[in-house]
Amino acid sequence: MTKADIVNEVSKKTGIEKVIVQKTLETSMDAIKDALKQGSNVYLRGFGSFIVKKRAEKTARNISKNTTIIIPQHNVPAFKPAKTFVSVVKNNVK
Repeated sequence: MTKADIVNEVSKKTGIEKVIVQKTLETSMDAIKDALKQGSNVYLRGFGSFIVKKRAEKTARNISKNTTIIIPQHNVPAFKPAKTFVSVVKNNVK
């Protein structure tokens, strides 16, 4: 399912114009991105949490040059689904 599919589905179910739904979805995603960029987590009850995970500094190898490089500590975005969300998906086995 793409972003356009989500916009169409929400528009169909609510009767709100697609342009307004798209702007709302874009604004929501921007708000989530901004919160994660600032290091804050975003919690959506019943759906899940968008969290920032810290990756520790580590040593890696560049195989083609046969050298070691140090990858510095960095943050990565992650999603942790809510238990109710997981159970809905898990119980929908075909």
